[in-house]
Amino acid sequence: MRSIDSDADLTARATIRNVALRLFGERGHEAVTVRDIATAAKVSPALVLHHFGSKEGLRSEVHQFAGDAFDALFVELDDESLEQMLAEGGASASVAEAFARAFPPGSPLPAYLRRLLLTNDPAGSALFGRWHTATRRLLDAMTERSGTALSGDPAVLSAFLLINDLALVLLQNHVAAAIGVDPLSPGGLDRWAREVTPIYAAGVFRAGRES
Repeated sequence: MRSIDSDADLTARATIRNVALRLFGERGHEAVTVRDIATAAKVSPALVLHHFGSKEGLRSEVHQFAGDAFDALFVELDDESLEQMLAEGGASASVAEAFARAFPPGSPLPAYLRRLLLTNDPAGSALFGRWHTATRRLLDAMTERSGTALSGDPAVLSAFLLINDLALVLLQNHVAAAIGVDPLSPGGLDRWAREVTPIYAAGVFRAGRES
């Protein structure tokens, strides 16, 4: 997957887009002006408007770029990944791990996603809907390959799994403070998977000890 921070993507248009993505994620698009973006990108406001026509035109391109990057996380979960999910309990192909693998520390994409999902932005709603559909597809494929049936409502289960994974992204800093390690770092993901995978497989509580 192409990274937001790739050195191969350094055109003036891409630089402006990347700066806008970062500022929109930090402050929200309403609070960011064309002049703010131009100053941070070290270009003139006229050049921003030359490339994108308006701030809304720039915002639309940022949405498209970020949405393509997010959607690619699920596209990468091919048949080989499904086999690995079955072998390892599902944790290795979670959205959280896909984020950690695709977006290095300092990437503005997680912050942008937080803002999209937590401010009722229509683009965030559309993205969540696509990811829920993709999660449902993965569950259906896994149950077909394993020959077992889901234990409950597939729509609810898909939403539950997706929300659990997204929580590590949306609450990354809070989780890090609570457990003492960044949950999206390799060590944090290993620690998280050790505890979460058995929960998915067997549940949190037991009715009683076996005699």
